[in-house]
Amino acid sequence: MSDIRDLEILLASQVPIIVVETFEERRVAALFQSLGQRVRRPLFKWAVTEGLLRLADGFTPQMHAREPTELLAQIRATKDPGIYLLADFHPYLDDPVHVRLLKDIALGFQELGHTVVLISHALKVPAEIERYCARFKLSLPGAEQIRHIVLSEAQEWSRRNKGQNVRTNRKMLDRLTENLRGLPEADVRRLARGAIEDDGAITEEDLPAVMRTKFQLLGKDGILSYEYDTARFADVGGLAQLKKWLKIREDVFSGALTIPGLDPPKGILLLGVQGCGKSLAAKAVSGSWGVPLLRLDFGTLYNKYHGETERNLRESLTQAEVMEPCVLWIDEIERGVATDGGDSGTSRRLLGTLLTWMAENQKRVFIVATANEIDALPPELMRKGRLDEIFFVDLPDAETRNAVLNIHLKKRGLDPTQFDIEALTAACDGFSGSEIEQAIVSTLYTCHARQKTVNTEYLLEEIAGTRALSIVMAERIAALRAWATDRTVPAN
Repeated sequence: MSDIRDLEILLASQVPIIVVETFEERRVAALFQSLGQRVRRPLFKWAVTEGLLRLADGFTPQMHAREPTELLAQIRATKDPGIYLLADFHPYLDDPVHVRLLKDIALGFQELGHTVVLISHALKVPAEIERYCARFKLSLPGAEQIRHIVLSEAQEWSRRNKGQNVRTNRKMLDRLTENLRGLPEADVRRLARGAIEDDGAITEEDLPAVMRTKFQLLGKDGILSYEYDTARFADVGGLAQLKKWLKIREDVFSGALTIPGLDPPKGILLLGVQGCGKSLAAKAVSGSWGVPLLRLDFGTLYNKYHGETERNLRESLTQAEVMEPCVLWIDEIERGVATDGGDSGTSRRLLGTLLTWMAENQKRVFIVATANEIDALPPELMRKGRLDEIFFVDLPDAETRNAVLNIHLKKRGLDPTQFDIEALTAACDGFSGSEIEQAIVSTLYTCHARQKTVNTEYLLEEIAGTRALSIVMAERIAALRAWATDRTVPAN
């Protein structure tokens, strides 16, 4: 009822042009029709394929008003006030004749009383008529309405399948309801039907497909990307402190646990040596918590026009809010917010936009920001309160190297029990996790070329021939470790 009430108030305020950006064209028409006699003006709908039709019994389309110019000229010449719903009119707003005719209709509102409603998926209003326009946004279904839609689709499936019940439980129903928030009613119904249709059940396996489709429906020119390959912490060696920290907060973030005065966690910053698992940890947070992982690439945000870069960031953050609950991974954040003054202030404005959002955000969007260059990070981002904690991901210790070796040997179909893991663990002291993985991959190639079986000897040979980053960049890594000692929490 709030949409109808809001629309009634908008019409009563005598706005000559109403702009509605939506894919739910039929729902808009139904809202206007439901106002009925309260507006005391006839309702018309136009489409270029059908012409002008009065939405009342006994009327047929006026095909002579099918062309936009003839349509607007007829509205301007009509003396009796009316409401005109124009579907997909956006391509015709580039024509100066159409813009002038719309302006004439708007200027003549006091004499004619016509209201023009522009309905399209996206509308850029020309500057000449913008001051005569007001935007109307359809409300999105809330949790109770979404649950009702899901249950109605379950009942429909049951009816078509000889009374069988859709298999689910309260937890899965709640999670599906939560994940469908932020979508229009028609999309909610379609995704709910898709989750149920294939097997007559709502299960954990349905949720990733639902969230992928939801992200695609909300797509914004590729600025945010949806990461499909999300790991679980079982696939990540070490990081014991980080895993424990996240486990404590998981139920509060998911909404399963509500404690008065305890807000959901905001996010973390991962600093550390390159190749030691920061990116994998970001993926693992998403996989462990069972929520979507969105990746924000600052490189795609930048636009040569003043203000466009900040707008791109705001739109990306808004999209992340609609996808809640989710993890927002900002990789190498220093590349986007380093404030060295060399980009005409764009980085400073980006930082301001990000910090404002972080301070005001009430949605369950958990940020995982990763960084390699501590000197480039602005102090405003580093202080407590912006994010919950700063973790330092160091080179793996012996226990972690052992775990990483086991993980990557198993991943490539090799049995760790057939290797001298202790010798390998000792040999790769100072290696990052990615360097250990690459040593295994290189050994596989070498053994394939020699037509040999991979064994401990060949692996030790490959490790001995590798110059680890900890040796090549020993001074920088030592400085990084020294800086992190009293300023961060060890991830392991």
